[in-house]
Amino acid sequence: MTGSLSTEQTERFARDGFLAPVDVLNEADAASMRERLEAIEASAPADLPIADFRRTAAHVVFTPVDELVHDARIVDVMESLIGPDILLWDSDLIIKEPNTPGFISWHQDLRYMGIEPLESFTAWLALSPATGDMGCMRFLPGSHRRGLLEHVDTHADTNLLTRGQTVRDGIDETQAVAGPLMAGQMSIHHGLALHASEPNRSDHRRIGLAMRFLAPSARQTKGERDYASLVRGSDHEGNFLAMPRPQGDLMPEAVAAWRKISDEQSAYYFEGGDATWSGGTGTAGR
Repeated sequence: MTGSLSTEQTERFARDGFLAPVDVLNEADAASMRERLEAIEASAPADLPIADFRRTAAHVVFTPVDELVHDARIVDVMESLIGPDILLWDSDLIIKEPNTPGFISWHQDLRYMGIEPLESFTAWLALSPATGDMGCMRFLPGSHRRGLLEHVDTHADTNLLTRGQTVRDGIDETQAVAGPLMAGQMSIHHGLALHASEPNRSDHRRIGLAMRFLAPSARQTKGERDYASLVRGSDHEGNFLAMPRPQGDLMPEAVAAWRKISDEQSAYYFEGGDATWSGGTGTAGR
């Protein structure tokens, strides 16, 4: 299989279920993307739910995110794990404001996605530093080999996951490994890998972009259709409808497409739960 990861890196990922850090962007490129995104935040109309747009399918409405999910430096990494044909299922901008209590409980991304086979890969790109005191991600090595685990919905006020979904059994905190990143670096984890993060106790924003990638052979099992973006190669299966690429930031047609996609995907995500929020899936808290 081709791609930019070394044999040692792919072997380590297969063993541990995660890999961090991986160098992808240079510092200037990361800073430029952050500046563009924060400018969009600052200028967004008051009647648009900017926080919701960040939580799911962010690449449908933000041109900087669209550029990143198609960036060859990122896609080259994913090709090492998926192969030459690659779909993007979702993208989230995950922001922890300075000195805030928001945390992420131990969970698996695939638990609520409805995707089979159980193969997805989340790339988490740091657009700011993500150090220990800023609430970087933590992983349990080898947990991706435990299969799909039971989660409970806690709906805790400070849990940044939409349902507060939490794995409570079999968590050994002493085995957790932190994955601090500098701006421009990326971590990757398997969709079954248990991961969590602590609050941001620093005086700085922690900004990351989570991107969930799939092979075209994946399919949605909780509904008749689902959406994805082809970022490399060809979609030889046709199991997903294509997500549109934005022609500008927060354009009306992109916002309308985002609402349709997020409403349909949230139905899969909330299946079996008691939450009613319809602003997106919120599947991947970091």
